[in-house]
Amino acid sequence: MSSVLLTSCGFNTEDIKNQFLDFIDRDISQLKVAIITTASPMKENNRYALRAMQDFKDMGFHHIEFVDIEFDDPQVLVHRDVIYINGGNPYTLLYYAKKSGADAIIKTLASQNVIIVGVSAGALILGPNINIVGYFTPEMNTMDVTDFRALGVTDKLIFPHYDREDIFRDSTNRTIEERILEFESNENCKVTRLRDDEYISILNTVEIVNAEALKP
Repeated sequence: MSSVLLTSCGFNTEDIKNQFLDFIDRDISQLKVAIITTASPMKENNRYALRAMQDFKDMGFHHIEFVDIEFDDPQVLVHRDVIYINGGNPYTLLYYAKKSGADAIIKTLASQNVIIVGVSAGALILGPNINIVGYFTPEMNTMDVTDFRALGVTDKLIFPHYDREDIFRDSTNRTIEERILEFESNENCKVTRLRDDEYISILNTVEIVNAEALKP
């Protein structure tokens, strides 16, 4: 049973929270949550990770912990009911997911009765590859990653923060959309644009998409 939620900013709208809660058919107070913090240099002190912790508490979860797959044994993920992959640097996250073996564990859990939430970089690594990161922000590749293949939990190549022109400035003043269209043409692929208030919810391969339609 596959339950995957892809977002740009986590549970930042009631609609997104409700979509997540639709996955749950058990007693929330008994479920165990892991928040993967590896993508952020602030780790568990990252404000978005801290906000996710509070969001889970507000929804009624009692068993929540931060997990950093750079240092923690990824086997702890096997015993969790919800895995929340926080955002940050996609290269760092992908590097340590592969190095630690968390990539294989997450792929296996995604096919079981485990809920996977990918946020920004976390949503990116659940897709087929992170090639688009190098097209927009190659300077983020401080780990010298050369294999951009991601976990392939979904076939969705996500571009998060699609509405944030302020964080994806271009020296030639091209818009995000213009650059994505060029990337799609060069890579012969389709990109799903996700604004900060949008999501993709996947349950048993059935998708609910609250995102901009794919461009032809």
